[in-house]
Amino acid sequence: MAQISLTFPDGNAREFDAGITPADVASSISTSLGKKAISATVNGQHWDLQWPIDADASIAIHTMKDEPQANELIRHDLAHIMARAVQEIWPDTKVTIGPVIDNGWYYDFDRSEPFTPEDLGVIEKKMKEIINKRDAVRTEVWDRQRAIDFYTENNEPYKVELIESIPGDEPLRMYWHGDWQDLCRGPHLQHTGQLPGDAFKLMSVAGAYWRGDSDRQMLQRIYGVAFTGKEKLKAHLTMLEEAAKRDHRKLGREMDLFHFEEHAPGSVFWHPAGWRVFQNLIAYMRRRQEAAGYEEVNTPDIMDRQLWETSGHWFNYMDNMFLAKTHDDRDYALKPMNCPGHMMIYNHSLRSYRELPIKIAEFGKVHRYEPSGALHGLLRVRSFTQDDAHIYCTPEQLTDECLKVNDLILSIYKDFGFEDVHVKLSTRPENRIGSDESWDLSEGALKTALDRAGMDYTIFEGEGAFYGPKLEYVLRDAIGRDWQCGTLQVDYNLPERFGSTYVTQSGEKQAPVMLHRALFGSLERFTGILIENWEGKLPFWLAPRQVVVASITSDADDYVAEVVETLRKAGIQAEADIRNEKINYKVREHSLSKVPVILAVGHREVEERTVSVRRLGQKQTSVETLENVTATLAREATAPDLL
Repeated sequence: MAQISLTFPDGNAREFDAGITPADVASSISTSLGKKAISATVNGQHWDLQWPIDADASIAIHTMKDEPQANELIRHDLAHIMARAVQEIWPDTKVTIGPVIDNGWYYDFDRSEPFTPEDLGVIEKKMKEIINKRDAVRTEVWDRQRAIDFYTENNEPYKVELIESIPGDEPLRMYWHGDWQDLCRGPHLQHTGQLPGDAFKLMSVAGAYWRGDSDRQMLQRIYGVAFTGKEKLKAHLTMLEEAAKRDHRKLGREMDLFHFEEHAPGSVFWHPAGWRVFQNLIAYMRRRQEAAGYEEVNTPDIMDRQLWETSGHWFNYMDNMFLAKTHDDRDYALKPMNCPGHMMIYNHSLRSYRELPIKIAEFGKVHRYEPSGALHGLLRVRSFTQDDAHIYCTPEQLTDECLKVNDLILSIYKDFGFEDVHVKLSTRPENRIGSDESWDLSEGALKTALDRAGMDYTIFEGEGAFYGPKLEYVLRDAIGRDWQCGTLQVDYNLPERFGSTYVTQSGEKQAPVMLHRALFGSLERFTGILIENWEGKLPFWLAPRQVVVASITSDADDYVAEVVETLRKAGIQAEADIRNEKINYKVREHSLSKVPVILAVGHREVEERTVSVRRLGQKQTSVETLENVTATLAREATAPDLL
């Protein structure tokens, strides 16, 4: 029999018979590993223990201690176990697809009766019974016609449609969990008993159109979460409870910051308090950018089709664009990105190497079509403002400019309380423009900059934009959630497509390198992240309502007005509350609205020219002079970059 060479993570290689499975490889290493093994990685691909290996390869054997692989298998197997449980309880239910998602999975079902919250408990109980049976999981490879015949005979039309939509004549992999079967790429665990029966939970039911098409059948989608152990599940459920309390949509209502309307789906109606936060963010970023050498510009919201064809968006991004046709039969698009407009500004003048780098910034309103089901408050909208900028530089300046952006973005996040930042490097996608040489240079520049900065980063192969690789800055918030915000992209392609040049020192014309850069990313989204991270209790300098001066008695109304005026002159956002209500009622109301400081004023305060200070979240109050309070709050009202 032919021999193959398998190389292990420690660099050692061993000879095996061709066709050996990872299960046999694990057992050949030790009996213990053979029992603990759950899957393998073969030449970078996650591999089922039952799949044969027919050629030389690298291999790593995984156990439940390898969480990325273990979580994927657990969640994928539980999707199948849930579908099996549903069909055992309600045999007429038809199954569709059940992919793994963050922290869990979902599965879509076609069932005449709606699932109820009580049904989820019934399904969970059945799933645990199936897990306890320790049924073997096996896999076979079938040809397409055999699979189609099988699903036709078993009245599973969705599976038939899925198979018919798969291009080519490649064989299909079929999986059995006990007697229940599903079409699946795998990999999977080896028997149902390997699943942790106490570390999963079914969470909710939602509607979902078949294949995302609103003209197709409405299905029922059941979501579940799962982890390698019950303590991790408990921690996740606790985090979800905390996240629900921090939901920016709920807090936005309580704080009267913004709302949404069906008249403009995915677009924000900002209220005065919310718009104040938004403008404070812009003012902060404007100061930081000016200090870093950026010049602010503004470009049109709607531009002709020809511009978007030149940029490549018309052909690569059209599904996400809002299009318009005017009475003179010209095609336009609302800008989904600011880059082409900035190219027009760069190209308006003849540029010299002495001018570079040129840094053009814009708080540009962009419009992207997102499916209605994907919209989510401020976090996923169709119309949003980017703190966008483009840096035009020479190839020699490229790495230094990437480093400067990296330092700036980390400094900015620190000012907002985010110090746990991870970087993702996304490389060339399959659908892209430009030469391999330009992609090599772009990716190399980003890697060099990160290495010089001493940054840890994760590479995501094929996840870059169609015109260049990118860095994505991921923030971890107060309850451990990750948020992707800022981006930095290197682009050799767009300047060439637009014929952008600069005159080199030798007098020749050369295309500049273009850096696409956003720091907050979407200001709407960053606002939502801030609200949730701080549970609405924004830093004093950023708070939409900083101080309420509340009267205890009507005799103090004049002094309340004086205090408010004094604070406003010191640059503090202050307002009066002289309503004929008890002070406890006022304190409770303004605390629910997340006002950071409430100053109570009664007879004693008027006589002594003091105020009673109550800070949000603190039960104790203190009595201080108006002069001291004003000085203290004026410092707190100053943005970090101005201190």
